[in-house]
Amino acid sequence: MRVLFHGFGNPGRRDDGLGPACAAALERLQIPGLVVDADYQLTVDDSVALRDFDVVVFADAALRGPEPFEFRALEPKPGVPFGSHGIEPPALLALTRELFGRAPEAWVLAIRGYDFEGFEERLSGRAAANLAAALRFIAPVLRNRAFRTAGQDSHRPDQDPAAAGEGVP
Repeated sequence: MRVLFHGFGNPGRRDDGLGPACAAALERLQIPGLVVDADYQLTVDDSVALRDFDVVVFADAALRGPEPFEFRALEPKPGVPFGSHGIEPPALLALTRELFGRAPEAWVLAIRGYDFEGFEERLSGRAAANLAAALRFIAPVLRNRAFRTAGQDSHRPDQDPAAAGEGVP
């Protein structure tokens, strides 16, 4: 199974850098068969890379939502507006399917952030704690390719079977 983990966001805008920070931490773990990528934003060009994978996990900072994170399935959503400089994951999946006849199974890891206004390459303390929790969850999911099990009923961290036995260094 070919798996891509793609973290996106702007590390220079504090907690907006949660996606790239998660990608960097996973890259250091060197999980066999996992391709890790990070960028400021998703673009239409990313559809070319997506066509080569069976599964993609997008990681991004969440302005609101569950703490410390949420893990849920994504479906292609055609008709979502996008520009040449940015596209949301559901629209990117739809574009990939339209251009190449298929799109990978897709998931989003939305890590709760709090400070998006500052100009500094540093996560807030609460966001860093949420990132640590997300890494404890996602690393074994990626190692075991257990996406559907982990994503049942939209993952709730208080019911986290994956993090019980394996930590992230």
